[in-house]
Amino acid sequence: MNIAGRQPARSRFAGCLCALAALAASGCTQNPMMMQSQIQSLQQQQLAISQQNRELQTRATTLDNDNQELERLLAQSQQQVRLFEDQVTVMREQLTATSSQLAQARDLSEEFNDKHKALQASIRSRGSAQITANNSFKAQLPDIVVAGLNVRRDGDVVRIELPGTRLFVPGGARLLPEASPLLDQVSAELKRIYAGQVIGVEGFTDSDPVQTSQWQNNHQLSVGQAMAVYDYMTVRGGFRADQLFVVGHGSNHPVVSNATPAGKERNRRVELVVYPEQVGRN
Repeated sequence: MNIAGRQPARSRFAGCLCALAALAASGCTQNPMMMQSQIQSLQQQQLAISQQNRELQTRATTLDNDNQELERLLAQSQQQVRLFEDQVTVMREQLTATSSQLAQARDLSEEFNDKHKALQASIRSRGSAQITANNSFKAQLPDIVVAGLNVRRDGDVVRIELPGTRLFVPGGARLLPEASPLLDQVSAELKRIYAGQVIGVEGFTDSDPVQTSQWQNNHQLSVGQAMAVYDYMTVRGGFRADQLFVVGHGSNHPVVSNATPAGKERNRRVELVVYPEQVGRN
């Protein structure tokens, strides 16, 4: 409230009171009509001063309210600024994490490409391994039975289905810990029954698009999954690298319809395909 702005009005009001007192003291010596006129004039001044005081009081109250509103808006603005600063900090942290994940994905993609190129070079240089064709279809491959797995004949080859749900994390090509016993079991049976046969490691996916930036499409994902099985079988399964080759089919060649979740689960698989041809020893 502006106290200094109200001092002149108070002074004028006090002056009116003094004038009234002086008139009362000298009333008996002056003309009654003149004194009445002066009293009315002073009363009008008093009313004007009172009105001015009320207006000043109203203005002071309004200014106080405006000041409180400004303080409230200032506090609200400061709170919003702090909130925005916190949001910027969170976004920067998320950007850093995303950049790190992108770098990891690029490293994995480069590693996959290097392995794929090495495998292709190995296949092209199989002259030293000398694959021997089996021209007699009468000598069929012997049967193989692996507990818990689908095994079927497809012309002159034998296909062993490895369910993707038992091998990989969803949508990825990293082997699960529980994949090791399964691959160890299959590798042992393959070496026992098909010790010298050429074996294809073929990856298949369902029809859903990939959900990770690591793979551009289902073909890349299927090749990556087949490569993971290939690496395991050559490193821990005891197979020669020139006995195996890798193929990625993506969502092509489903064994059942992809119209149901169960069908999609069946189609996500890696097949070990045993061929009649044999790999010669050096």
